[in-house]
Amino acid sequence: METVYGFYGGKFMPLHKGHLYCIDTAAKMCDHVTVIMFINGDDELKIRKTDKDEMLSVEARTAQLERVCELYPGVEFHIIDDEPLRDPDGSENWDKETPLVRQYVPYMDYVFSSEPQYGAYFSRAYPEATHIIVDAKRTKYPISGTMIRAMELMEDKKKWMV
Repeated sequence: METVYGFYGGKFMPLHKGHLYCIDTAAKMCDHVTVIMFINGDDELKIRKTDKDEMLSVEARTAQLERVCELYPGVEFHIIDDEPLRDPDGSENWDKETPLVRQYVPYMDYVFSSEPQYGAYFSRAYPEATHIIVDAKRTKYPISGTMIRAMELMEDKKKWMV
């Protein structure tokens, strides 16, 4: 029986139950899953300028993801810094991320996300992989990082965070 490889990446701003559901889904489908947190991308830098919540720091997200990934045999965690990958105009360039992802995931059977619009990029970057869209309509966990960041009460945020 051949080993089945998966990849799941994101900003995890913050890590929430929807992310955990995606990691859990990937771990159930694959023998080995690589989770990569991308830091210093355009969205993150814009968010961190106005939202100083500690849960959004690289350190807090790293600690959370390390704890979660340790719960699953065969799931490993890495970080890729997008800052040196910017185009001359300063914009983020996912195509420049691809070789760095390939350092950690030279081959994958599946790439996981909750975003159907990532399909074209994934097909180009990881042509051998099937894009598995996990809970795109957010029916299992009706939450997103944007929604959590917009919540004013920490009690409300904690309901959704890992």
